[in-house]
Amino acid sequence: MTSPRNEPPAVSDESETVGGSDPLDLCDAFVAALPITGASVAVLAGSGARLTLCSSDATAARVDELQFELGEGPQFSVSRFGNFIGIPDVAQHLHHDWPVFGAALHELSIGALFSVPMRMGAVTLGVATLYCAAARVLSPEQKTTALAIASAAVGSLTSQALRSATDEIDAGSQMAPASRREIHQATGMVLVQLDTTATIAYARLQAHAFANMKTLQQVAHEVVSGVFTFDATPYEAET
Repeated sequence: MTSPRNEPPAVSDESETVGGSDPLDLCDAFVAALPITGASVAVLAGSGARLTLCSSDATAARVDELQFELGEGPQFSVSRFGNFIGIPDVAQHLHHDWPVFGAALHELSIGALFSVPMRMGAVTLGVATLYCAAARVLSPEQKTTALAIASAAVGSLTSQALRSATDEIDAGSQMAPASRREIHQATGMVLVQLDTTATIAYARLQAHAFANMKTLQQVAHEVVSGVFTFDATPYEAET
């Protein structure tokens, strides 16, 4: 039997994580588990590349579009700093950090807005934007639930976004044998560095490549040559 350490597995579309194989399931998961009206999820890269994975309704889609069109909003702050942002009362919030987006929100039927980081290790790969039709405060338990849903789904859904948002060659393509071997070797090294599974190690290679505008092969080469190690970017606990 071939050891799982010998092949860099792609994240399965039949993952047991929240959201399943259909990205829309993730938006539904947020809406079903939390006292919110709607949700959208977008994956963002350090290069500025952006891909919306799902929107539960037209208002959720418009909030997502506005941030992209205006180039400002809590989505960008969350993507940059990896923090949860809550605006429990949109009408009373001053929106100092995103004044144009804040003004645009007043044209929509939104009372509260929450931005949830989707993180893999130390890297924030995407943001879930949740809204309520009326002003609302999420309790600490509800905030924890939102973060847990995002964490549970980030692996499988991020792999879909990576395949769509980058023109990267995967391990099953016509990539040169030497390149495939280096990716296999890097996956094994990351597995040891993080004391994790081969699936997670390979996903971390993908995530780092996407977030830093590099190909998977480039990141694998850096790992194998010792230029970059993942034990220098440990998992960060949510507070």
